[in-house]
Amino acid sequence: MKARALVARNIRRLRVARDLSQEALAVDAGIDRTYVSRLERGLADPSVTVLEKLARALSSNIEEFFRAPRAGEAAPKPLKGGRRPGKSR
Repeated sequence: MKARALVARNIRRLRVARDLSQEALAVDAGIDRTYVSRLERGLADPSVTVLEKLARALSSNIEEFFRAPRAGEAAPKPLKGGRRPGKSR
């Protein structure tokens, strides 16, 4: 798996595991939501600074973004769309 695809998969895996929307992750990391989307789709290369911000926002470390999937590990499923109950702007 190429590095960009690996980083994309792991950003998404960590975000979904923490039940965060792309918007919530972007706010926590101090980056644009559309950039998070581009990173997760493998369309952009994050800088080390952005990886640090994402790792901090995900309570993780940069090394986690480069973890190869284990044999048989499924790709992360998307979160349900739409607004979540009890969450307001």
